[in-house]
Amino acid sequence: MGVYLDSKTGYALYKSETEKPYFVDKTLLLKELFPLVDEGSNYVCVTRPRRFGKTVMANMIAAFFSRACDSQELFEGRNISKISGYEKYRNKYAVISISFNDIAGDCTSYVQYIKRIEKKLIRDLKRAYPEIDLDEDEYAVDVLSDIYAEHEGAQFIFILDEWDYLFHQDVATEADKKMYLTFLRSLLKDRPYVKFAYMTGILPIAKYSSGSELNMFAEYTMVSEERFSEFFGFTEHEVDELYQRYQKNNEGNLNISRDGIRMWYNGYHTQSGERLYNPRSVVMALSNNNLGNYWTSSGPYDEIYYYIANNVGEVRDDLALMAAGEAIPMKIREYAATARSLKTKEEIFSAMVVYGFLSYENGKVYIPNKELMDKFAEMLQREPSLGYVYRLAKESGRMLEATLHGDVVTMAAILEKAHNTEIPLLSYNNETDLTAVVNLVYLAARDRYRVEREDKAGVGYVDFIFYPEIDKSADAIILELKVNHTPEEAIQQIKEKKYALKFQGKLGEKRVYTGRVLAVGIGYDKEKKEHRCKVEVLE
Repeated sequence: MGVYLDSKTGYALYKSETEKPYFVDKTLLLKELFPLVDEGSNYVCVTRPRRFGKTVMANMIAAFFSRACDSQELFEGRNISKISGYEKYRNKYAVISISFNDIAGDCTSYVQYIKRIEKKLIRDLKRAYPEIDLDEDEYAVDVLSDIYAEHEGAQFIFILDEWDYLFHQDVATEADKKMYLTFLRSLLKDRPYVKFAYMTGILPIAKYSSGSELNMFAEYTMVSEERFSEFFGFTEHEVDELYQRYQKNNEGNLNISRDGIRMWYNGYHTQSGERLYNPRSVVMALSNNNLGNYWTSSGPYDEIYYYIANNVGEVRDDLALMAAGEAIPMKIREYAATARSLKTKEEIFSAMVVYGFLSYENGKVYIPNKELMDKFAEMLQREPSLGYVYRLAKESGRMLEATLHGDVVTMAAILEKAHNTEIPLLSYNNETDLTAVVNLVYLAARDRYRVEREDKAGVGYVDFIFYPEIDKSADAIILELKVNHTPEEAIQQIKEKKYALKFQGKLGEKRVYTGRVLAVGIGYDKEKKEHRCKVEVLE
């Protein structure tokens, strides 16, 4: 047994995953790989944002195919065990499994990094094939070639996790990255000892492998390829099952609703349109019995701003619209994003899709869920370089307080200020434009409220409902917008369509929200270019 060849690591790590309370069976991915292994010389690269299950799947594949351990206990009863031919593939192969994020703490150069990997791999190979005369100073590719020359049947499944880790490290220069691509090409391309290669990463290899270095890989990305999508992220059905487990595990102490999970962590999708949830966030929320930002443990705000810092002006208007809940038409390419060299709007938003900060669907980009919307809102309120967007966001706290206190003069003044900025996207031709500015001037409300747009209530759909999730005894807000109509007419619609029924709860059940319900009407007169507001407490 070795560190890379016939390693027990994949088995041990995947076993620990299967023992967790919110484990999801994704073993049918293996069914997709069986024919590729049979054919031989196939290369698959799956690129996804971090913590979308890439490493778990890599460990699963290693545990299943590797001859190192009998993994029957891990897969018996799983979905894959019901597939014909399951026993044909389980634990039958020599597997070389390398995680490229395993970098020594004292590593100061690419040469150290790659030599350490080669040294360990060669040591494993020499132990496995002691009868072959192998030179200590040979490269790994030469050792593997010598083994195949002596043993024609000596073929290996390669599982390479986080192939692009080096591209995120300061230790690697641009020249080092080119050498690294050459290393991967030399190790894998057109080598008869490669039975099958499965590789994962965040960055699309097509961006860096501009020539023929890694063109043998079929690449399956977040944007362009449907195949394998359902195995990276949780589907609606899987989240339903997880929520049922959560209810059993926390009987009588449920702090999370199914709708809450959807609002916080949904927003991704397969190419065919099936909805996907951020898997890490869902598991962490259910484990902690609390909705929150779990996707990244450090600096999500800084990471988001990192991509736009060099070209704020190019993306500022679209950020304002996306923060207002709009989707922006965009031509997305699978750009890599490891440096501040991204200049155009297409490059910047493409990188943010690759990293999972934005979703892309039907030719448009958008902020996928509340978890990320909160981080974008945080950025908008912290970055003066965002100009008018920053100034509007900073006013949003004052707008909320004015609304709660019925200060309609201040409310109208803030709306006038928003309308009189240089915002090119707000022409006020319709209520959609008014909706965008209202989203911005109430940005701070998201810290205390769950803000739903076009929510079903009473006998219709209300423009905005503010649910006080932090303090359920706080005032709730129902907000209706009107262009060329008065705020009084807006409030009359709130009453006639009985939108406030949303806060009364079901018959016989205790009310969830116990505070006042405020009806807020905002009207804009296009001829006079004037806003008027009205706030009324509903009975």
